[in-house]
Amino acid sequence: MAETQDDIEVTEESGGKSKLLIIIIAVLLLALAGVGAMLFFAGDKSVEEAEVAIVKQTPIYYALDKPLIVNFGDQSQGAVRYLSVKLKVMARDQTVIDAFTLNEPAIQHELLMLLLGQKYDKLNTPEGTKVLQQQALSTINEVLKAEKTSGELESVYFTSLLMQ
Repeated sequence: MAETQDDIEVTEESGGKSKLLIIIIAVLLLALAGVGAMLFFAGDKSVEEAEVAIVKQTPIYYALDKPLIVNFGDQSQGAVRYLSVKLKVMARDQTVIDAFTLNEPAIQHELLMLLLGQKYDKLNTPEGTKVLQQQALSTINEVLKAEKTSGELESVYFTSLLMQ
């Protein structure tokens, strides 16, 4: 009787090993299928590009304290008109914001020169203000680049744009 129990136990152990082997093979096949599906659906993006897209820094905003004001007297058929602009800038690196505050007088000067060159009738349209926004961004980034700043601003936002 003891011999039959030993035979049964040996038989059960070999059956347990084969079940374990089948489970391991099934898990490996599922894992390989999952990796294959991930690579298939991921397309041409590499893993590094996916990580860069996920790790985007939070935006940092900085507002100019005083509005920039220019006169449109010569450009508006003798009527007294002026433009007042308040703006905020956005970057994703604090060193860029620090460089902006350090060079704020030069940036304000360049922005005033940009605003003085604008035409009242063109700025009175949504397209004109969008163009001015892009010009302001490139003007500020040129000043920062001239000062050898490692990054650049990402956006300029007009928080107030008053034309009278």
